[in-house]
Amino acid sequence: MKRIVFVLMTLLMLLGAIGLLAGCGEDRIPENTVNSIADLTGKTIGSQLGTTGYIYAEDEVEGATVEPYNKGADAVQALKQGKLDAVIIDSQPAQAFVERNNGSLRILNEPFVEEEYAIAYQKENTALGEQLDAALTELKEDGTLDEIISHWIGDDADKVSYVPDEDASRENGTLVMATNAEFPPYESMENGAVVGIDVDMMQAVCDKLNMTLEVENMEFDSIIAAVQSGKADVGVAGMTVTPDREKNVSFTQGYATTMQVVIVRSGTGEETQLGFFQNIGEKLHSTFVENDRWLYLANGLKTTLVITFFSVILGMILGFLLAIVRATHDKTGKLKLLNLVAKLYLIVIRGTPVVVQLLIIYFVIFASVNVDKTVVAVLAFGLNSAAYVAEIVRAGIMAIDNGQFEASASLGLNYPRTMVSVILPQVCKNVLPALANECIVLLKETSVAGYIAIADLTKGGDIIRSQTYEAFLPLIAVALIYLVMVMVLSTLVNRLERRLAKHDRG
Repeated sequence: MKRIVFVLMTLLMLLGAIGLLAGCGEDRIPENTVNSIADLTGKTIGSQLGTTGYIYAEDEVEGATVEPYNKGADAVQALKQGKLDAVIIDSQPAQAFVERNNGSLRILNEPFVEEEYAIAYQKENTALGEQLDAALTELKEDGTLDEIISHWIGDDADKVSYVPDEDASRENGTLVMATNAEFPPYESMENGAVVGIDVDMMQAVCDKLNMTLEVENMEFDSIIAAVQSGKADVGVAGMTVTPDREKNVSFTQGYATTMQVVIVRSGTGEETQLGFFQNIGEKLHSTFVENDRWLYLANGLKTTLVITFFSVILGMILGFLLAIVRATHDKTGKLKLLNLVAKLYLIVIRGTPVVVQLLIIYFVIFASVNVDKTVVAVLAFGLNSAAYVAEIVRAGIMAIDNGQFEASASLGLNYPRTMVSVILPQVCKNVLPALANECIVLLKETSVAGYIAIADLTKGGDIIRSQTYEAFLPLIAVALIYLVMVMVLSTLVNRLERRLAKHDRG
């Protein structure tokens, strides 16, 4: 415990020093040089990956370097720090970003491109498409859609969410809506729920269709895949119809007309970044206490621990089985077919990134099966970990002298009994540090679970960043939580190693 406290205090002092350095220097942020669309030529532009702003920037801005970001808030943060010359994003989210940044950003007067939002649905599901179009037509004609938009956009906006119709029967089941809660006022997180124009509109649509709305928050570039694979019935996230998207999904009639705009820095280059200790109390309150945002981290931590715990169990069980098969073949030449399967498994799993495996399992293998996302994550991380556990344990088995196998055989023990009673207990003690390291790696690998809309610890920090537009504190909070978990795990393993060593001496 003293060691943990010492390391944490050292880290906090280091972070404070970094924060002080960040506040020093009068020309960290360069002067804005983009005052019109024509000025974008040859500049560095940021946009959210998969959005029409990103597509159009790549196709239509000559000589520009277009950098993709998973979140619009991340691109805006990079712009504020001078890493980008401009950000292209939807007009309404752009206004929200500018308002929250106290005059340090502005929107160019001329629009980058005009567009219309529509609802994406699976190509084969034409019946649903007809129902959605009919519901949208009714909402437009009776004024409900205009009323929803007026609650979120305009001088009289009060951000009051649409109240579901209590008389709707909901007899037609559940409609799963895939979205990305990073585009206020169309969708954002508030008190642990996704709110905004798109959510209210889809709730009104579900009232017309007598269905229950279920909202799935995921990365924007995963929405089309979720709809295409059937993981979601519709994709609604300020989504514009493009030829490439129409190759994979179908779209309803438009429900909102908007535009892509360009955000630039508003100053002359004389601004500096805020130091770590400037208004730190206010920042901590607005980042974590206000609207109980700390709950995103608390709930995310719980999800991360659940995924890690069951993934470790799955990885250890399967890893030991694979190791026994591989070691048995190496020592006896038996189990040739099983050994071939095990080798192929190890090559594939160790040769591909875990995030790709996660997406394949969720969007491809379980495309037509409605499996809980946490179960999918446990399978993906557990199967990935098993490959590394298998090689660790196999190395431990192969390190045992063959004389022990021969001695066990002379005592009448068969090979399975020798492995269980003689070999594996020694292996477990010898490879314990390596297995503990694999558990630590697995704990950190779960940070990509957000790609399939799991609200884990890292995703909780991302949600806070998207609401506060403050990158430093949420990221540091997430890093500290991971650090504490890793140090606690390392301390427990060290104690176990000392106890085993003491037992050997005794």
